[in-house]
Amino acid sequence: MAGAGKLSHFDAAGKAHMVDVTAKPVTDRVAVAEGHVTMTAATLALVTEGTAEKGDVLGTARLAGIMGAKQTAALIPLCHPLPLSKVALELDPDVDLPGVRLRATVRTTGQTGVEMEALTAVSVAALTIYDMLKAVQRDMAIGGIRVVLKDGGASGRFEAP
Repeated sequence: MAGAGKLSHFDAAGKAHMVDVTAKPVTDRVAVAEGHVTMTAATLALVTEGTAEKGDVLGTARLAGIMGAKQTAALIPLCHPLPLSKVALELDPDVDLPGVRLRATVRTTGQTGVEMEALTAVSVAALTIYDMLKAVQRDMAIGGIRVVLKDGGASGRFEAP
């Protein structure tokens, strides 16, 4: 597996623990994650025309994604709570999918990265899109959620191919 190394969330006895980042330097860090929600063209039209019964699908999903990123440490047991300096979501309707493409950018200045916050932002935004449209289409699919960029810290820069 590319980039595989020692699993730092386990101690010498194999027990899960929160990694001690005390000695790590504070650096600027950024992570970008992406994903998508596929749906029928008719469902996508409700999004793009602003006629979904529950309201502004993309605006609500954007706010949900930001809120999700801010709650990552409460959701993922071994994540450090981080002071996020930026959370931005791009939610782009794509008729060729058809559906919505999601991209989250998260930044901090700290001792550990923000990959989990970016992944959480995309996941929560995608779930919100599903929730707001499920009354008209229950077979929408959420997929492709992955980190596409990580920079900062000792491991340096990672960009997905």
